[in-house]
Amino acid sequence: MKPTLTKTDASTIVEPATAANAAVIWLHGLGADGNDFVPIVPELELPASLSVRFVFPNAPVRPVTLNGGMPMRAWYDIYSLNRGARQDEAGTRASSATLLRFIDQQIAAGIPPKRIVIAGFSQGGAIALHTAVRLSTPLAGVMALSTYLPLDQTVPDETTSAGKATPILMCHGEFDNVLPLSMGADSRDGLRGWGFEVEWHDYPMMHAVCPQEIDDISTWLGKQLTKPV
Repeated sequence: MKPTLTKTDASTIVEPATAANAAVIWLHGLGADGNDFVPIVPELELPASLSVRFVFPNAPVRPVTLNGGMPMRAWYDIYSLNRGARQDEAGTRASSATLLRFIDQQIAAGIPPKRIVIAGFSQGGAIALHTAVRLSTPLAGVMALSTYLPLDQTVPDETTSAGKATPILMCHGEFDNVLPLSMGADSRDGLRGWGFEVEWHDYPMMHAVCPQEIDDISTWLGKQLTKPV
């Protein structure tokens, strides 16, 4: 059997060739959709024995202030990319709740929490990190690519022990012209200071994903998904 792909209004799902016993829920970036990272699945070359289901949710379509109010798929509104700018707290928390529902769906389908990874690129990665520090149950891991931690001022009051028990992988481009490397590095340092386990990699690229990063993601996923449950 070969992996199969199904699409709904809510997500694109890549099922493994055998019954899934692990899941990666991967959020896309601003203006993209759930199909954006589907081509990376075979490039990861994960062992078939891991039986990983990949779930790629679609963000809702909403006006984005930074882009002149143009409607597009977005996990939250963006007012500015400047540090200290006003953030869309309501939108961020709503999308985090959506991600938690996707996690619950996988648990209901028989996937143990310690076999679930949440992931995201750029805006999607921001939602993954926001959700990670507030988890009620530890997961296998959190993968945050070319992104930052939003609403960080609320983290000290909202951090959970389950979040701290969930390892984080952060990857960023040295020449990122959308979310500068310093934004990711500052979030990394903040998370470590709050007691989170963060593995960090940076690459000579812009706001993108590169082959070496894909190799590192594959290695990290294999490590997290082979730990005892």
